[in-house]
Formats: sequence, C-alpha cells, structure tokens
Amino acid sequence: MENEHEKRPVPYRMIVCIAAVAVVLAIYVVRLVDWQVINGDTWVQKADYSTQTTVPMPASRGEILDSGGNPLAVNNTGYAIVFDWVYMKQSTNEETQRVENQTILRLIRLVEEKGGEWEDVLPVEYKDGGYVFKDGEDKEISTLKGKDYADVNAYATADLCMENLIKKYSVDSGYTPEEMRDIVSVRYNMTKNQFGVSAPYTFAQDVSDEVVAIVSENSQVLPGVSVQITTAREYAEPDLIPHIVGYLGKISEDDDFDALEEKGYSYDDILGKGGIELAYEDQLRGKAGEKLIETTNTGALAGETVLKAPEAGNTIFLTINNRLQEVANASLAKNIQDTRAYGEHLCEINKDGRSEHHGEDCIAGGAVLMDVKTGAVLAAATYPTYNIQQFLDDSDYRSQLNTDNVNRPLLNRAFSGTFTPGSCFKPVVACAALEEHTITTATEVYCNHYYTRFTNGSTTNAPTCLGWHGVTNLNKAIAQSCNVYFFETGFQLGISNIDLYARRFGLGELTGIEIGESAGTLAGPESRAEAMKNNKNLNAWTAGETLNAAIGQSDNSFTPLQLCAYAATLANDGKRLKATIISKITDYTRSEVLYELEPTVLNEVGVSQENLSAVREGMKAVITEGSARATLSDYPVQIAGKTGTAETGGSDNVTFIGYAPADDPQVAIAVVLEHGATSSYCQYVVRDMLDAYFFGKAVDEDGNIYTPSGDAGGGDGTASGTSSGSSSGSGGE
Repeated sequence: MENEHEKRPVPYRMIVCIAAVAVVLAIYVVRLVDWQVINGDTWVQKADYSTQTTVPMPASRGEILDSGGNPLAVNNTGYAIVFDWVYMKQSTNEETQRVENQTILRLIRLVEEKGGEWEDVLPVEYKDGGYVFKDGEDKEISTLKGKDYADVNAYATADLCMENLIKKYSVDSGYTPEEMRDIVSVRYNMTKNQFGVSAPYTFAQDVSDEVVAIVSENSQVLPGVSVQITTAREYAEPDLIPHIVGYLGKISEDDDFDALEEKGYSYDDILGKGGIELAYEDQLRGKAGEKLIETTNTGALAGETVLKAPEAGNTIFLTINNRLQEVANASLAKNIQDTRAYGEHLCEINKDGRSEHHGEDCIAGGAVLMDVKTGAVLAAATYPTYNIQQFLDDSDYRSQLNTDNVNRPLLNRAFSGTFTPGSCFKPVVACAALEEHTITTATEVYCNHYYTRFTNGSTTNAPTCLGWHGVTNLNKAIAQSCNVYFFETGFQLGISNIDLYARRFGLGELTGIEIGESAGTLAGPESRAEAMKNNKNLNAWTAGETLNAAIGQSDNSFTPLQLCAYAATLANDGKRLKATIISKITDYTRSEVLYELEPTVLNEVGVSQENLSAVREGMKAVITEGSARATLSDYPVQIAGKTGTAETGGSDNVTFIGYAPADDPQVAIAVVLEHGATSSYCQYVVRDMLDAYFFGKAVDEDGNIYTPSGDAGGGDGTASGTSSGSSSGSGGE
C-alpha cells in the first residue's frame, strides 16, 4: 500500500513563513556586513559616543558711552588662558589630578614671570613656616571650610584646611609649601566654578602677547590649556564718573545665585556690581549662544556644533557730557581743597577763641547740572571720588576705599549723599505761602535780627537772623535770605503745608534717576516720629522745629540731585520732570535706536504762574543785589539762584541752587560743600560749571580749568575758584 504521508503536498503557509525568515536573516547579514566590514571604522567611532552636552557661548557685553559717544566702559579684544575639561581629562582620576597640578604650576610660573596675574582667591597664605588665613577674608574663609571644599568645622585652622585640600586634590609632596598653596588655590577656584564639560575655567584674564605665544608653543605639555580671544572690559575714563558707570565683578555670596542661574548665569560669570553696569545688566549682558559638545565614553572630544549664535548686548548712551563732567570734577575738588586750606589758615591766625568752624573740616561735596527741559543730568560730580580701574586691579587700594569711614569715597554724594540745605529751602516755603494766601508779595515783616514770638519779646534764647534787615517784603527776604521773615511765614503756614509743597517739588522724594539714590529726609512730625524709633535722644516735634524747618534746617536733608531737580522745577513753570541719566539705548553696533529719552512729567506743583514768577524774581535778586552778589552778579548770562548756609555741628554746610538763563532757563544747578563755611567757594563751582556749559570751559592735561575759545564768563579767561581766602559773599543766611 502506497505511503500516504510521502505523497502529501507541502502547505502554502509554511512556504511563506520560510521565505519571510530567509528575508529577515538576509537583511541582518547585509547590515552586519555594512557595520563590521564596509563602514566598520565609522560605526566603531560612533559606538564610542557617550555624551552630548549643550554649552553656553558668551555674548559680547554692551558698551557705555557719554552723550557724545565717547567711551566710558567699552570692550577691548584680549586673550585669556582657559582650561577645557574634555582635553584635560585623563584615563584615571588620580592621573588626571597629577597632570592638572603640573599644568597649573607651569602656568602660574609662566604668568608671574611675565608680570601677569592669575585668578587667586584662596584666603590662605604661607607665612613664617605655616599656613594662615588672610585678614579681611571672613566670607571666603567660611566658604573654604564648607563640606564641598576643606570640609572642616568652623574653628579649624588654616593648616588643617590646607591638609584636607592637599589630599583632596592629590597634590604631591614634592612641591614646596608655597607651590602647594598656589596649586590648591587654582583647584579650589575650579571647584567653586563647577569646572566641567559645560563649564570651562578661566585661569587668567587679559594676558600679554608674550604669554600667549609661550602657551601656544608649549601646548603639548599643557594639556587642556587653550588661549581664547576675549573682550576685556576697559574703563576709558576710570575716574570721571566711577559711581555712575559702576564696574564688573564675579558672582559672589552676596548675589542671589539661584535667581541668576535661572537667567543662564554660571558661577564663573561676571556681572554688574554698581551704577549703570548693575542697573542695566539685562540690557548690557546680551543673550548667550549655545553649542553642542560631543564626547566619547572616555571623555575625549568627538565634535562640536553651534546651535545658536550669541547676541551682543545693547549700548547705553548716558546724558553725561564728558567735558562738562571734567570741569565739574576739577572745580569741586579744587574748591573743597581751597576751602579747607583757607579754614586752616584762619584757625592758625585766630587766637581769640573763634579758631574753629572756618571750613577746615570741609572734605566732601557734590554738584549736579541738569537740562531743565528734559530732566537729563549733564554732569554729576562727587568728592572725594576714586578710580575704577585701580579699584579693580589693586587689592590694597580697594581695601583702603572699603575701610575709609571718614572720607567715604565710595559714596556717590551727588545722588546718595544727603545734606542740610539751609536757605535754599526758602523758595519752596515762599511758593507754598503765596499759594495758600498766608502772605502776598506785599506782606512785610520787621527784622531786627531776633525773632521774639516765643520769648515774650525778649531777645534771650530767641532764634536769630544773620542780618538786621528792617522792614522786609518777600523779594527782599529771598534776596537777603532773611530768617526772621521766613520764621514768621513758616509759623503762619504750618508744617503740614510746608511739607505738602516741598514733596510736590520733589524734596524728600526719589527723583526717578536710574541708578541708586537717596530719598533724603523732609523735616516734619512724621519723619521725626520715625527717627525717634532709632534715636531715643530725639524729642517730639514742636512749633519751634517748624521755624527751623522753614529755613531749611531741623531734620531737612536732601541730595544735590534732589536740590537740582527742585531748581529745575522752579525754572520749568512748576513741572517736575523725572531725572534721568540715559540718553538712548542702541544695539551693539549703534545702528538701531531701541530707546530715546523723552521727558517724563512726574507732577505739577500746584503753584500759579503769578506766584512762581514772584519767587523767581526774588531768586534773580539774590544774584544782582543779595547774598550771591559778590561772586555772580557780573556773570554775562543772567542767573536766578538761592544760597544756603546750614548749621551742622562743625563748619556750616554751604549750598547753592539756581538756573540760567534766568528768563529762558536751559540748565539748573545745585552745589553743596559739606562744612564749606564760606559761600564764595561754593559759588566758584557754580561759575565754573556754567562757564563750561555756556562758554566751552574744559580741563587740560594737567587738570587745570581753562577756556579754549577765549574769555570765560568772568571775562578773565581763567578758572575761577583760585581766590583762596576770599570772604564769604553771603549777606545772611
């Protein structure tokens, strides 16, 4: 019987399955041949790829210029020595650290030999056979002791910190103690800055061409070290307006790093630390780019790709004019020095018990010049001042500035220094009294030197005037600065009305300037009650305090910027403009204007034009026949102003506010000499600054003020403020 199984046909389904398996196997064979034979080398390399990291690409920082485009803070192309993690890494951690330490020491020796500096932040030095902490580095010492670094307790010695760090960074015993200290300093800073694939470490900034050449020639023995082109910040006029420009610094413990990290900052970044550099950080910084770094599983660089190019920051044009600023600086410094010298001279020759308070203690002051129509600050001088570049480069100089609590050169006295204004306050009291119908222009007060309302007619302990003015109306009271007139006016007006109008004129209020400023103090029951919380020696507000407040004394204390803005408001028909120091903002190339100054009215003072005119007539009389007659009456451009003298416990403060031309105002001005005593020196500064604005006065290479194109306003072509020993021009404050 024939076998039925041998004759049965193969099922179709089985044939299909066998064919499909054969095709799949064939595909795998082809791919394996491609991977291992045809393109074997390529796929082996790709198999080694283990990491892709996005690395930020820094943007060029925007520049800061004066109103005419002259450089203040700009970028210069330079060179930096940078450590790159992917090239520095070796096969083992121990080998990596050994090579890093050798590389670091070679670079330290090279840079120091050529007179350069490297980033040295370790608060430890080797002295007298041991390691000791540096003085004044408490914050850095606390960081050093942390668990991420030396990992010791708060009471640990510098020797113990170094012992742990030397071990942590595998620093061989073959180095000298000084070499160990320097190697550890760099390694410590690398750790602080989170040195890694995405965070290169900058070992030294702004190195010389000679160092660049040597590093390039020795690249084989300096693994991971490269020279990169950088944009180094240069302060072209480092002592012109340091408080306004500000400076750059590395991120420190005082900065909110969490907030900065959200904005894309890393520990190694720099940012603005004051002035415009800080206030306009977001505009100046630009936008970082990105590149993709590919590394093998051994850490070797496999390639890099630019994902997004960086965008440079914007350029800031200030309203400051360099020439006007130079004159303001030179004149303020000279007249403060002359005031002090004259005061010391009088102290020497006076042997009758009146040998003090002649200005011998005058060490500081401020001056501001402002465009009346825009609120733009054209010059803002403060004395004493400092040099930004030296502050950044010289640690001894920086320490000296930081610890000088007497002269306080880091204080911007023009914007943040507050001074008792004295009689410069009287115009606002006059405006308030006229508007509230407390007085009229014809109101008369008899001045016999004493104000006896609160002493039952007795002159004993009565507030006094500096003069005997007889029958006095408003114009004469402003011109001659009669205290008795304003004592009575202030009493009748009341402190509430005085403060109401003073705030409208911006006294005791922020001006709106874009960098740090003080709001000052407006005297009154409210500010006195607040002050009493911190000073138990103060007494509650009384009617007698209102008298003092009405003549610009008591608790009144304002900045030169506030006083200048107040003068501008008087000149500008009662419109108070926002003070500004920004003229315009452009893109980095300066071709596209992104912002341009437009005047901003903060408020109207609520004083009629008739009443404002009456007060302004009195301010013109101050110059022509009053307390500034001796110094400013012959000025070829008519000035309206008000002088002030304020008791301070030492020599009196002397102040001046005003504007010019008197009948068509262009600029307002305020000058304060702290403990200046003598009004003339203050007014010499006024004259120099107006000469610079109206007649082109400038400062030569030797620091002397001169007029390039002929005679100055005074007609003699020389810098004013040279008459040391001139008597005060005030006729009574």
